[in-house]
Amino acid sequence: MSSDTINPNFDQHKVKPKAPKVAELVDSCKSVMMATISEDGTPLVSTAPYSRVGNEFQILVSFMAKHTKNLRDRKQVSFMFVEDEAASKQLYARHRLTLDTQAELVEKDSPLYEQAIADLKVRHGKVVEILDNLEDFIMFNFKPIKGSYVNGFGSAYFVDENLEVMEHRRGAHGQHNVEQK
Repeated sequence: MSSDTINPNFDQHKVKPKAPKVAELVDSCKSVMMATISEDGTPLVSTAPYSRVGNEFQILVSFMAKHTKNLRDRKQVSFMFVEDEAASKQLYARHRLTLDTQAELVEKDSPLYEQAIADLKVRHGKVVEILDNLEDFIMFNFKPIKGSYVNGFGSAYFVDENLEVMEHRRGAHGQHNVEQK
């Protein structure tokens, strides 16, 4: 059966989950999608190249961007790392990691800032040096709180703040029946 078709007899409870590869997915992404909330509650999705120090993520953004005001004023941010469409066998089952994170401003003279800028330069090149020297660019750090990782039909997992898989999710999306690891 082609990966483009769905079996009408599909039962997710009979599917053997695939081994999660959280680190591999994160490492394969050069940017992260993030959802912020404006003052009036309007959601805003944006994307930015990121750095990773430990299990936390950093982005360098212009303070003139809408999402930057949202990041400063409301600290809760949803992150999504997602498999490249071209690499996906089935877009409905695309590998993805969604994280609830807490944002905080990073001071320019801090060790975290220096470490993140160095990583951004390695990952994204000379443009980072140019942006870092502009007055309107600031850095945010994002601490994961919890998340979920999906790598196929019937293969979804809860993830903790350390990006470690906690348990396999069972049942329909949004239900909280879980099978202990």
